[in-house]
Amino acid sequence: MMALLPQQIAPVDARQHALTQSYLAGHTEALMAYFLGLRAQVDTVLSPKLPAAAGKDYPYGRCEEITRELHALLALRLRQPVAPIEHALHNFMNQGGIVRTVWGVLREQYFQNALQIGGLYIDVSNDTVEVSKPQVEILPIEASGLLAVRDLVHFRQTAERYWGASIYANHLLPTLAPLLPMVSASPGRLQPGLQSACDYMIALMCRDGFTQAEAWLREGPTPPTDVARTVLARTPDDLQPWTDRHRDEAIIACQRARAARCHANAQWRQARVLDYLRSLRGRMTVEALSMNDGCATQ
Repeated sequence: MMALLPQQIAPVDARQHALTQSYLAGHTEALMAYFLGLRAQVDTVLSPKLPAAAGKDYPYGRCEEITRELHALLALRLRQPVAPIEHALHNFMNQGGIVRTVWGVLREQYFQNALQIGGLYIDVSNDTVEVSKPQVEILPIEASGLLAVRDLVHFRQTAERYWGASIYANHLLPTLAPLLPMVSASPGRLQPGLQSACDYMIALMCRDGFTQAEAWLREGPTPPTDVARTVLARTPDDLQPWTDRHRDEAIIACQRARAARCHANAQWRQARVLDYLRSLRGRMTVEALSMNDGCATQ
């Protein structure tokens, strides 16, 4: 069995099912009240700090920020549990119960962040796409409809559906193409940019040694001039193509990275992430940087 990728949904095996039943079953109302209380604290912190996303006020589009902040608050609270539900969660974890953030495609409609607690799916940012929905949703994992992104095709289909995005091959910044093989353009929602700089997708590209990244770079369309101009604006010269054969450079970058086993080299990966961040400086607005639905580099 392959190791879990960052934020991948963990299988609910017999042990996790038993722990969930022993410690959390029958406490749905207490869990709901508890996570609504944590969400209220998170909103107090984040709402004044985060600008409108895609022209819509908080919490729209802020599932990644809300989930990350709430997970950190939960970890802090469980170090010294006070409330009965905190003691239940603390004991659940001490016995090996899973508590982790997860990210994926929800009901084949959009990207979403949530918490997995054993066999439970706890969405603490349930109102960030449709703001009229309840803030928190708690379901059995198998009933949640959250799926791991299978491959680049699955990501592109979701981005096209959710963001109204056009997806192109990253022939613009070839040294970043093995990890970030796509360029998205979503008028009115996201500025054109590389996809996808989240830990899960980067790890997915590394898992097969950049094979599917290379295939997309070979077959995918080159970004149009206006999209390329936006992506390359103020990008450092050392990250831009060095010949006029941009597609070939991106493909060769994958082949060389595979041959050098860069997919197993954490330092190489971190250096490319830092290069990606350098490519963003001075170009994208705060709104564009943050409207990424969980695909923010950690």
